[in-house]
Amino acid sequence: MYTLEKITFLTEQYNQLIPITQAVRDVAARSQIRSGWVGVVTLHTTTGILVNERVECLEVDIQEALERLVPEDHPYMHARILPSYGSTAGNPTGHLKSMLTGNHCLFPLHEGEMVMGEAQEIYFCEFDGPARRTVVISVLGE
Repeated sequence: MYTLEKITFLTEQYNQLIPITQAVRDVAARSQIRSGWVGVVTLHTTTGILVNERVECLEVDIQEALERLVPEDHPYMHARILPSYGSTAGNPTGHLKSMLTGNHCLFPLHEGEMVMGEAQEIYFCEFDGPARRTVVISVLGE
């Protein structure tokens, strides 16, 4: 069996970590699949999917680490007029932060429950907001 759902939402900040674990669990439960895999993928190149512990201080540390690795004031090649777009590309940091966090995660599904570590949280990472964003959640199994 296979099911796929999209969740769409509006982000509120330029850089933002949004917990989505419960939404992913809800999709897995609605699928009625008992054993298999749950995949989460963002559909945007300036966003990410991250799995880590959900504590406010760590969220701040993650964002600050990404800012140190990918500073806004660097002279990026992507921050220039792109003839193919007909405008300025002003989001190089979003693309690079997305590359660092990745765009997906995968968890086993056993007896209808996602198998996750006790402290694990799935985050949607916004790196070029605010914007309307979509995440795809797929469940595959039996």
